[in-house]
Amino acid sequence: MNYTIFDTPVVNSLMRGLSLVGLRLAGWRVEGTAPTEAKYVLIAAPHTSNWDFPVTLMVCFALRLNVYWMGKTSLFPPFIGGIMRWLGGIPVNRAQAGNLVQSTIEAFHANERLTVIVPPEGTRGKVSHWKTGFYYIAHGAGVPIALGFLDFKRKVGGIGALFHPTGDIAKDMQVIQEFYAGITGKNPKQFDSDTIRTK
Repeated sequence: MNYTIFDTPVVNSLMRGLSLVGLRLAGWRVEGTAPTEAKYVLIAAPHTSNWDFPVTLMVCFALRLNVYWMGKTSLFPPFIGGIMRWLGGIPVNRAQAGNLVQSTIEAFHANERLTVIVPPEGTRGKVSHWKTGFYYIAHGAGVPIALGFLDFKRKVGGIGALFHPTGDIAKDMQVIQEFYAGITGKNPKQFDSDTIRTK
């Protein structure tokens, strides 16, 4: 895996301090604690705005998480792409979703510690279905799913719970969906946990 800002002790500590101050000044607070598990998939929802990215990073720094996150390839142009990778980014070719799931599973098997953020919506636009890649990555790698959230209504972000997938995706997704009921994204009309299904 790439060397990232989270692996740089001095910069990481500086960013944590700045993140705590920035969140406080913006009226945000952080709930939950960093999972003790060495490996897990972290889903971040709802994803309805470009603001989700900087706020999520600040919450990760506040919780002392060492994370990688997946983003579409257009976010990784020359030069800027290097910065995005240093921030933990992994470019994703959406046309190769199956290969991405398997390669991520293999990455979990090859590393003693690994946290990968996967936005289940796959886009900040309005969606009616969640992509199931995050679920199959976690189940295939035998790791839990951390339920991360940003609630713009309450200005609270964090990790609410760890969920261990059973293999029954329909039943498991219902439990996960119930967790996100009542959580409000930056653009509420683009996320409704009651209508989210998987595909």
